[in-house]
Amino acid sequence: MQKLAKFAGTALLAVGLSAAGLGTAQAQWQPSGPIKLIIAFAAGGGADTIARATAEEIEKRKGWSILPEQVTGKGGLNAAVALAKEPADGTAIAMIVTETLGYNRVAAGNPVALEDFTALTTVAGFQMGIVAKAEKGWTSFAEVIEAAKGGQAIRFGTMSPKLSDLAYLLGEANAVAFNTVQVRGGKAVMNGVQAGDMDLGFMAGIQAKGVASGDLVNLASAMSVPLAQSPDAATMSAYGVDFNADGYFAFVAPAGLSDDARTALSEAIIEVVSDPSTKAGGIIAKAFAGAKTISGAEFDTLLSSASNGAQGLLSAASE
Repeated sequence: MQKLAKFAGTALLAVGLSAAGLGTAQAQWQPSGPIKLIIAFAAGGGADTIARATAEEIEKRKGWSILPEQVTGKGGLNAAVALAKEPADGTAIAMIVTETLGYNRVAAGNPVALEDFTALTTVAGFQMGIVAKAEKGWTSFAEVIEAAKGGQAIRFGTMSPKLSDLAYLLGEANAVAFNTVQVRGGKAVMNGVQAGDMDLGFMAGIQAKGVASGDLVNLASAMSVPLAQSPDAATMSAYGVDFNADGYFAFVAPAGLSDDARTALSEAIIEVVSDPSTKAGGIIAKAFAGAKTISGAEFDTLLSSASNGAQGLLSAASE
């Protein structure tokens, strides 16, 4: 028994040393040079601000040099294509949305593959609502449908082909036709609604301040769950559409990134965005009801599911 106990103790010690060694390796990982941060969003917008603020805070905390670079267009695919060509050594990452590697990639004929990337972490989940100015007098999407059936032309603002498909399906399911106005970015949708160029539109969290002040109203949730800010707003399934606009703002790297680099980069990002006292964390807390971080194998599964679901939406919208 004494020999067995001694062996067990030795084994446990070995496991402990192995784990400690792994943790040390992860903690000691350092990029070999400046990290290029490819940002798939227009300069000055909320997502761009989050990306840059996250980079600045990581620089302060880790001492790493991070160089932001805007690569916009095609729903984030231009950024994804650019990232896939970068070395997989931790010196290149990108901030995109999961829709980039899901619907947008599939709709564009797969210019890149999921296997071209290493998923790092999500940072915030969409708070995608269907939003109108409060002065319109609508309090729910049902009232929009009623207005459309009464002959009112409804201009529906969207910011991506996926959302345009969802707007189409909402009209089809309720026997009305919306005039879809697709623009670039959620800020453009909000500006269009505020200016009266659109009657309503999809917004993914940028509407939070306007809703809080009473200037805007979330008529419906475009997600599979209610909006945190407007929990009484029905989801699109209540209006006959079983698809949704669930998604996340996320960081990815090229395929082939080492486990140590993946862990170090993911943890550095998560640490910043989960801290509401940082600029990035503060924006996420206000606009997106707090950080939502999914990493590792769970993030891999999320991207795979988003890709598989995209074909169903494309097929439904093309019927």
